[in-house]
Amino acid sequence: MILITGGAGYIGSHTVLNFLKDNYDVLVFDNLETGHIETIEELKKAGNVTFEKGDLRNIEDIDRVFEKYHIETVIHFAAFALVGESVVEPAKYYRNNTVGTLNLLDTMVKHNVKSIIFSSTCATYGEPQYTPIDEKHPQNPINPYGASKLMVERIMSDYDAAYGLKSVKLRYFNVAGCDTQGRVGEWHEPETHLIPNILKSVFGEGKTFKIFGDDYQTPDGTCIRDYVNVEDLAQAHKLAYLWLKKENRSEVFNLGTENGNSVKEVFDACEKVLNQKINVEVAPRRPGDPATLYANANKAKSELHWNPERTLEHSIDTAYKFEQKLQKLK
Repeated sequence: MILITGGAGYIGSHTVLNFLKDNYDVLVFDNLETGHIETIEELKKAGNVTFEKGDLRNIEDIDRVFEKYHIETVIHFAAFALVGESVVEPAKYYRNNTVGTLNLLDTMVKHNVKSIIFSSTCATYGEPQYTPIDEKHPQNPINPYGASKLMVERIMSDYDAAYGLKSVKLRYFNVAGCDTQGRVGEWHEPETHLIPNILKSVFGEGKTFKIFGDDYQTPDGTCIRDYVNVEDLAQAHKLAYLWLKKENRSEVFNLGTENGNSVKEVFDACEKVLNQKINVEVAPRRPGDPATLYANANKAKSELHWNPERTLEHSIDTAYKFEQKLQKLK
């Protein structure tokens, strides 16, 4: 059985679906603080899913699950992920993301579970010294969210050396899109990601989308980011699991498309997919937004045989259809 922490959340739920389509038995562990029980119900319709509500900050919750089930591998998503909030409430991020993961790793060592796929982030790199960013780029996070993830990466390396716990750390860039069949999708409260916020602005009269800064050193003046489709990302976790099973060694991989899109390009693509004009205004830059961030993902492509296939337009289309579904729930 594969344990997926945070499986009721955005990327976790899509990864659950990816494993279910190959008939894996999946155990989802989630405290539902940012995940949704409705997502769990959708996942249960798709295959053999068991759900255990629990919190990584409570080691007894984790131990109970490891006592009850025969767990082969852990895929670990459960984390807080709002950069701005992490600056205001760093304790929340270190306690949940770092200490919570430490509890998970200690329980894995106790129960002799020796492999984990970890949801890390390009935020561990901080301000880019060069682009595209490869795995050798220096790691100097500029916010507690990135720092909490980098701490976990280092802990995992130490746990490999001391206890033989093998890990694959996946550092992803910007994630976009939703399940093609519309079963699960991006459902954050509050929503901070670009594409769903553009799409949300078309529902209701008079809403205007804001572009934060149009004076960056980029071709059109707006920030450039690397948008990888969530279903492609879920496939990368499956491939990482199979790779780790075969290779039995710890490794780190960037996950991105290697193509940057500016905010204006994403905005234009949204208008094209929706076939309508969207109200927009330019606001001042936000502090800490680098001008350009995109991945060198050659390592994942060559070693994991991962090939992101879905286009930005596909991501926008599936995200819009899921947003329509969410609007009906309001």
